[in-house]
Amino acid sequence: MRVAVLDTGHANLTSVCRALEEAGKPLSITVVRTHDEGDLARADKLVVPGQGGFGDCLRGIADQKELVIERVKSGVPYLGICLGLQALFDSSEEAPGVAGLGILGGTNAKLTPAPGIKIPHMGWNQLRLENGGHPVLEAAGGNDAWVYFVHSFHALPDDPNVIKATVGHGPHTVTAAVAYDNVVATQFHPEKSQLAGLRLLRGFLDL
Repeated sequence: MRVAVLDTGHANLTSVCRALEEAGKPLSITVVRTHDEGDLARADKLVVPGQGGFGDCLRGIADQKELVIERVKSGVPYLGICLGLQALFDSSEEAPGVAGLGILGGTNAKLTPAPGIKIPHMGWNQLRLENGGHPVLEAAGGNDAWVYFVHSFHALPDDPNVIKATVGHGPHTVTAAVAYDNVVATQFHPEKSQLAGLRLLRGFLDL
């Protein structure tokens, strides 16, 4: 199995690659950190991580954007992490005028501060599965999974049924994970979520 981790230029890819390799034991997998279209075209699975800003992320993958969309539409399993989730949607309030991948309809909105609540949302939260959950989230522990977040924006899908997990942060119900067909994505960071994160990555590799 070849797993391509798309180099957006704005993520801790070493941690993501190491976590995938650890989660994949004892499977025979090759994890490739890349922005090469040949690697993306040959991959059995695509992983798109990202940190920082929506605009920077989308500009960082501009040359690979159409190929990623084509491969996802052809049925290749896609795992988005943090901005890799937000990039699935049409747009973001963070970067007006910058188009996302448009694989899922919707936008990303900024979390707003509240008394005793800080933005960015940073720390551990317990998942709440929604709309039947998803096998990858069940592999992580489902409603018992505690996972790690660092973000200021979250997804607002046009179709709420694609939301497969949420968490609470003050007055906000935060979109924690989405899934549709061969696409699954998390706002939290599996590579920072210890055993639950490794189990989630293994669940993705087993799809």
